[in-house]
Amino acid sequence: MKDKNIVPTQQERVMREDDFLVSKTDLKGRVVYGNQIFIEFSGYQEKELLGQQHNIVRHPDMPRGVFKFLWDTIQQKQECFAYVKNMSKDGAYYWVFANVTPSFDANGQVEGYFSVRRKPKAQAVQVVADLYRQMLDAERRAGPKDACAASLALLTGLLAQKGVSYESFILSI
Repeated sequence: MKDKNIVPTQQERVMREDDFLVSKTDLKGRVVYGNQIFIEFSGYQEKELLGQQHNIVRHPDMPRGVFKFLWDTIQQKQECFAYVKNMSKDGAYYWVFANVTPSFDANGQVEGYFSVRRKPKAQAVQVVADLYRQMLDAERRAGPKDACAASLALLTGLLAQKGVSYESFILSI
């Protein structure tokens, strides 16, 4: 369960070029595995992470619409790429470029999800940070009930304006 007492700070943790944060969740998004680099950046001990919702590392600067899009995509058995701002247990933040994929059992049924994150490009972080601020503003204006729909509408409108798919946009920045 996410600790509501953690206060975000301006302290950034920067991933190293050869870092890969790896985690696996069950179908409900509960962490069932995290590699040592994920544990290091999260600031939690392994026993604190296992069984917890993966959003234990969610930073409040992340729009709800981004995660709605991500979950909708992976639940359709597709991979999803995303730039994500995470928050460590001490309130520090770290940006990642995430690739989230469904994990299938021997019968082809989704049994969970894998996420592999690496260091993002600085210019991409600038682009998505601005977009995420706009999406958060749309969420605040819409209110809690319509927040996801409002930020997703902003995102899809931007993509339509650019004439690109989400994946093309994310992979191009």
